[in-house]
Amino acid sequence: MTILNLKKQIIEVGRRLWQRGYVAANDGNISVRLNEREILTTATGVSKGFMNEEMIVKIDMEGRSLERHAKFKPSSEVKMHLEAYRQRPDVHAVVHAHPPYCTSFAVAGIPLDRCVLPEAILILGAVPIAEFGLPSTLEIPEKIRPHLQNTDAILLANHGALTLGTDLMNAYFKMETLEHAAHIVWNAIQLGNVNVLPEEVATRLMALRSNYNLSGKVTSCQAGPLTVSKMARSAKADFNNDLTEEQIEEIQQAILKRLKK
Repeated sequence: MTILNLKKQIIEVGRRLWQRGYVAANDGNISVRLNEREILTTATGVSKGFMNEEMIVKIDMEGRSLERHAKFKPSSEVKMHLEAYRQRPDVHAVVHAHPPYCTSFAVAGIPLDRCVLPEAILILGAVPIAEFGLPSTLEIPEKIRPHLQNTDAILLANHGALTLGTDLMNAYFKMETLEHAAHIVWNAIQLGNVNVLPEEVATRLMALRSNYNLSGKVTSCQAGPLTVSKMARSAKADFNNDLTEEQIEEIQQAILKRLKK
C-alpha cells in the first residue's frame, strides 16, 4: 500500500473513532509502521474526526519528524506506539483511544480478563490494565512494557486503551471489539449478574484461533466469577423493591386492557 493510501486509511480510522465516541476533541492517536525505521503517525493537537493528509507525519523510531517542512508535529504520546513496535516485530499498527466503557473499567481498576463473550475470548483473550503513567512521558512506555508480549489489547489505568495489529484495520477492529465487550459486561453488571464461561469452554475457544487464522498475542482469560459491585446490587434491589406485587399486577392488567381496545 502506498504512503498516500495509508494516510487515507489513517484518516478513515480516525473518523470512525470520533464518530463512535471513542475519542473527544484532540484525544487519541494512530500509527502505522512503514518499515524498520519509519512510522506514520497522527499529529498532535488535531481532532481525529477531521484530519487531512498533512496531519499524518512520518517519524523515525526515536519519534523525530522526517518531514523538514511539515506544518504539524507528531503527538507526544507516540512514545507508547514506538515501544510496541520495538517490543513486537509482528505489530504494524497501533491505535490509542478513550472509549467510554473500557476506559471506565480502566478507571475502576477492573481488568477485562474474564471469559464472558466468545468473540472477545477469541480475538482479545484476557485484557490487562497497565499501571498509570503520566501522559506524554516515558512513564507510559514503561508501564505497558510488561504486557506487550502477552496481549494485543491493554487498558491504561485512568487513561484509555491501546490495541495492536498486523495492519491498521486489524488494530482498529480490536478496539471496536474491546469497547463492545466492555459495554456488554457493564450492562450485565447493572443487571446484577455476569455469567462467566467455564474454563473448558474458554480452552476450546482458544484452540479455534488457528482455524480462523487469528494472529497476535493473547492470554487465556480467567473463569472465576466477576464480582458485581455493591452499587449494582443495590440498584437492582431498589428496582425490585420499588413496586409491590399487587402494583405490578395492576399495571399489567391496565396494559392488557388498553391493548384489547
